[in-house]
Amino acid sequence: MKIAAIADEIFRELGEPSTLSLPPISYWLRSHLGDLNIHLNATYVLDQTTLEVTPEIGEEEKDIIKKMYNVYYYDGLIRTNLAAASVDTVIELESDGSRIRKINKNEQGKTYIMIRNSERDDLKRAIGAYKLRGTSPMQVAGDDTIAGVFDPNRQYNRIKPSS
Repeated sequence: MKIAAIADEIFRELGEPSTLSLPPISYWLRSHLGDLNIHLNATYVLDQTTLEVTPEIGEEEKDIIKKMYNVYYYDGLIRTNLAAASVDTVIELESDGSRIRKINKNEQGKTYIMIRNSERDDLKRAIGAYKLRGTSPMQVAGDDTIAGVFDPNRQYNRIKPSS
């Protein structure tokens, strides 16, 4: 799958925020390809002429890098929100029968932190599941490859065949 297509999916899944566009997402995906390689023990390489990834990223890998971007995105929102919270001290004003209520930046920041933590947990689960599916046993040990006679009175239920 192409980087631009992944960036478009991310942009749409985030609700097409006005503070974001496709080029910064594409740049982030290309520049964090090494992080994906580290997480997945993979060898994805960025072709410098086409700016595309080789070998092509599969569906599972795409989902993992999208989760990585979501964690990054919500980290940025948290930083922005905390900086704004230090400036906005007034939350509610009332005068002459009218009321103005600002959004509580601290509460909004807590919501972003919960979303980011949820995305991070999903990322960890996705990476663990990916690695688990890609593993195979290093060695099969035991004498269960030798045909034998079963003895119901033995604990391990396997004895050597009589010759």
